[in-house]
Amino acid sequence: ARSRTIGELLAPTSPFDKKCGRENWTVAFAPDGSYFAWSQGHRIVKLVPWAQCLNNFLLHGTKNVANSLSTRLPRQNSDSGQKNKPCEHIIDCGDIVWSLAFGSSVPEKQSRCVNIEWHRFKFGQDQLLLATGLNNGRIKIWDVYTGKLLLNLMDHTEVVRDLTFAPDGSLILVSASRDKTLRVWDLKDDGNMMKVLRGHQNWVYACAFSPDSSILCSVGASKAVFLWDMDKYSMIRKLEGHHNDVVACEFSPDGALLATASYDTRVYVWDPHIGVMLMEFGHLFPPPTPIFAGGANDRWVRSVSFSHDGLHIASLADDKMVRFWRIDEEHPVQVAPLNNGLCCTFSTDGSVLAAGQDGSVYFWATPRQVSSLQHLCRMAIRRVMPSGQVKNLPIPSKVVEFLCYQI
Repeated sequence: ARSRTIGELLAPTSPFDKKCGRENWTVAFAPDGSYFAWSQGHRIVKLVPWAQCLNNFLLHGTKNVANSLSTRLPRQNSDSGQKNKPCEHIIDCGDIVWSLAFGSSVPEKQSRCVNIEWHRFKFGQDQLLLATGLNNGRIKIWDVYTGKLLLNLMDHTEVVRDLTFAPDGSLILVSASRDKTLRVWDLKDDGNMMKVLRGHQNWVYACAFSPDSSILCSVGASKAVFLWDMDKYSMIRKLEGHHNDVVACEFSPDGALLATASYDTRVYVWDPHIGVMLMEFGHLFPPPTPIFAGGANDRWVRSVSFSHDGLHIASLADDKMVRFWRIDEEHPVQVAPLNNGLCCTFSTDGSVLAAGQDGSVYFWATPRQVSSLQHLCRMAIRRVMPSGQVKNLPIPSKVVEFLCYQI
């Protein structure tokens, strides 16, 4: 089935615009669904209120030029009342933007730093931050509501390829870089760098937190998937199975599954708690044999995203297709065409998939399905119980297999 196009945000182009530098390497939705951000290329990040953006698609059809959007969205004039009326912002980051991440604070979550006597920033619950990872190794932190620069984090020596905030509201930020390291920053401690995670022998492409913020997954220019304990900042295990560079990773909403995408034309779904591969989604048929393990480079998988319902995965490959998979079926349930796609992510409520291309973004309606009561119960249990504990429950083996996503 073909996915229904909802809309597109097209970056303005000039006759002298070169292709190089206009790549949209990253798109992101705010955790509360209030904002959508994407890198337009040439140092520019666009922030738009997501609800108004959706309304524009409904009112004016699917096509939307990003510049004309500003005529229909209220612009920010003063600091007062900005939290009541979401406003559009265009942010010049000063260098090519490779990664974006939204973060919001929960006041009860204390900073991990020892000295909390004095801080420049008091991040409240009503604050929303945007982190941008740049070509020169810097990470800039912006206030989403005002568009103002708050922090400039400098420690990486190469491109910051990916960013992820801990979902628990602690404002712990992890950055993945081409300098082969992951760095852990505490924004509640004015952006103090807490830890450097070393283990990758080459570029790090992507990182993702588990929903309970206890595990970090990182992938890069190697065939291994790294899992880190974020309480002890130590490596838990490596997942081996891919045949080429692993470029994207994401946990399921209940934390029981981990999806990884690789240039070997496959998406694997793992049980991160015991290190077992559960599913394989192939983008080339027949799949490449180990001797050609790199896969055809017109089938490289670029991005993978887990849906809010825990049942669907989206993948984006170089064969000009976006695919929607169900975790219990071998073949895609929906597809959509997209040339030169670079990144994709589901909206906060899971109803829309956004995919980035050359400075522009395209949106599709996602497969909607009422989850079974069994699946909802499974997600509720798996949110609080890792696989080892589930296997020790005094219940029938078939139920254990279902809870561990093995049937």
